Parts: sequence; structure tokens; C-alpha cells
Amino acid sequence: MYDVETGPAPLTYETLDRLRHQFQSVGSNATIASLCDELRQSGDYGALFYALLMQKRIELGVSPFPMGPASELPPELHDAYEDAIRHAGRTVGQLYLDQAEFGRAYTYYHMLGETDTVTQAINRYELKPDADCQPFIELALHHGLNPTKGFDVVLDRYGICNAITTVSSIDLSKKPEVFAYCVKRLIRSLSEQLQERLRGEIINHGETDPGNIGVSALMQGRDWLFADDAYHIDISHLSSVMQMSIHVTDGEDLTLARELCQYGQRLAPAYQSQSDAPFEQGYIDFEKYLDVLIGDRREAGLQHFRAKVAELDDVDHPYPAEVLVNLLLKVDQLPEAVTIAKRYLTRIPDGQLSCPGV
Repeated sequence: MYDVETGPAPLTYETLDRLRHQFQSVGSNATIASLCDELRQSGDYGALFYALLMQKRIELGVSPFPMGPASELPPELHDAYEDAIRHAGRTVGQLYLDQAEFGRAYTYYHMLGETDTVTQAINRYELKPDADCQPFIELALHHGLNPTKGFDVVLDRYGICNAITTVSSIDLSKKPEVFAYCVKRLIRSLSEQLQERLRGEIINHGETDPGNIGVSALMQGRDWLFADDAYHIDISHLSSVMQMSIHVTDGEDLTLARELCQYGQRLAPAYQSQSDAPFEQGYIDFEKYLDVLIGDRREAGLQHFRAKVAELDDVDHPYPAEVLVNLLLKVDQLPEAVTIAKRYLTRIPDGQLSCPGV
């Protein structure tokens, strides 16, 4: 999970020999204190954790070397030793946080049930351009300490393709707000990429730079952009982001997504996105769905999906009805959503539905 190949150098033979002589001359208490200092200065914080526990065991008058679980200590020492474990874990965890070694810090704070400390550090931290970002992504995104910031790092460092794969491969069903954030960022990134490339094509064609205008405006009156089956962004990226776009419910990102759909409809037939019903017409269907969410031609868009549901002749393939129920709920049409669910979805267990059950 984390990089364990690099780390501090072990204590030198000279240091060990000096500690041995110190033990012979002044005893264990001073020697273990010196050992802790040496480990702290050398950056060997993993060993420091165990040295701090050894120091406490010596103080408590028990064997410095644990030969069994802590529960085997005399009962009257349990509280003191547990406090020592917490102190050692916090000490070492903070030392790792001070060096932005979040993965190693997490090991100790997770043991103590205090991962909020790592979350707060991640929230404050600005990842340096040359820093290894994998431990940061692992904790922020996959362990959920700050999933939106973790996704930002994936998108900014590795690009749209990797970001699409990432958001498609992790379960965010219990964090819909995080999933919506990721989709919005993908929409904006893909839209910005497409705008930049269309502007470049227009300038190379000999026209004046149209400036920072939207995709629809850039395409207007420029059929030549699509001559010879031309396309300007990765078609698989476009298709994937459009399929995700139906999970966005508000904001200007809906308009950007609709413009991407309009771009997709201008592509050659070989590049048209097709999906399962009710999105078998690809970008046409996705645009109508987004129309409803935006509030533009809403009733026509709803009727478009009502018609698809009315064509259902196999209740074992209820996805069009599920899509319509979700869409109706998003635009506050609860009574009709209940009616559709009652008619088409009562035979399907709630856990197998992509929308709320009756």
C-alpha cells in the first residue's frame, strides 16, 4: 500500500556500542532515553514507537520486551500502558505528518481510531509538483479522508483517461455528492479540452481567434470542423463522461455537458455513442435528459422518456423505467414517479434497482 523500500539508515555500530557502554555505566532509564533521542534524530520513527513503549515498560517495572499481549500485564498497569501506546502513536504519527508522510502517519492514527488528525493534515496540505502522489491519493480518495481532493490530484496529475477509470472503479454509491463532484470536474475538463482544440482548428483554418466561447458557439456555422470524419477529443472519453453526466443535478456543468452532447451528435456515424435503452440513440437521448434537468424543453424531454417506458414489453429489463423514475424525482414529480414505479418496478427487489423503490 505504501512505499516501504526507502527509510532511515539503521543505527550505526558506533551508536550501538555507545549505548551499550551507557547502559553498563548509568543503567536502563538513561540509556532508553538516549535511544529514543537517537531514533528521533535519525528519522527512524517506526523503531521510535517501540522504543517509547520499551521506555514505559521499564518505568512500570515489567520486562522491556513484550513476550505476549498487553492484556497479560498486571491489571493495575493496563491504563498506564494503554496511555503510553496512545502517546507513542500520536508522537510518531505527528512526526510522520510533519514530513508529509501521510501513509505512515495513517498507520498509527488508524490504530488509535484518530484518523481525523490525518484528514485535517491532508485538507491543509498542498501537494508539491514533484512529490509522490500515490500515498496521498490512496488515503484521500480510496480511504475516503478527502475524496474530492484525492480525485483532483488524479485528474490533474494523470489526466482525463485515468480519472474516468478511477471514478468508474470505486464504489461511491454511498457518497453521491462525491460522485457528482467527480463527474462535474470531468465535464469541465473535457469541455475545456474540446474548446481549446476547436479554437486551435479554427485559427489554423485562417479565421480570427474566436476567443473563450462555448463549444456550441465554436461549432456554429463551421461544418468543415467535421469534414472527413474528423474528431477533436478521445471519443471514448466523451461517451463515458456523457453516461456519467445524468448523475449531475445542478449547476452550469449541465449546460457544458449538453454542449458536449451536441458536439457528439455532429460526429460521423461510426463515432456515435450508443447504449442500452433508454439511451439507445446515444447523444440525442443524453441531450434530452439534460434538457429536463436544465429546465429547457422539460415537458418534451419527459415525454421522450415516457414514450420509451411505454414501449416496455419485458418487465425483466426495467432500466428505462428506473431512469424515468430518477428523472421525475430530480424535477420534483413525485406522484408520477410513484405511478411509474408501481407499474413497472414492484417485482424488482429494491436492492437491485438504480432508483428508489416504491
